[in-house]
Amino acid sequence: MEKQDSAKPAQDGLSRLVVFTLDEQRYALRLAAVERIVRLVEVTSLPKAPEIVLGVVNVQGRVLPVVNIRRRFRLPEREEDLRDQLILARTSRRSVALVVDAVGGVVERPGEEVIPVGCIVSGTEYVDGVVKLSDGLILIHDLEKFLSLEEEKKLGKALGADP
Repeated sequence: MEKQDSAKPAQDGLSRLVVFTLDEQRYALRLAAVERIVRLVEVTSLPKAPEIVLGVVNVQGRVLPVVNIRRRFRLPEREEDLRDQLILARTSRRSVALVVDAVGGVVERPGEEVIPVGCIVSGTEYVDGVVKLSDGLILIHDLEKFLSLEEEKKLGKALGADP
């Protein structure tokens, strides 16, 4: 079975997106990159990790780095809440957990309705595209570009693995 490229629409031409919120703003990840959604669990600090990494969590025996997407998006920091959720997702290099305020579900849109971010503005390296819904815009994020190569190496060393 051929693995689908998470940056491309599915073979049926639909883009499937997991929508989540941070501070009332909606964002999305491609469904193909998302493993599952779980409730927030205790995050253990990880010495020598990149600034964007909050720590690690143990989810059913898997230790995953928790990425602070608030820092990456330059949003105000806030205390974690018991209602927060973790999106367990994977890049081509590793699985990660993302702390989000809430997950709104999956939306499907024809691939041609996803506007490549380069058509709107340049220099937004973490954004893959934008999709218009009846109640507003959603920024689609590219997990492959979320951690820089330097952050990826630093995280690998902090986790005790080869970069």
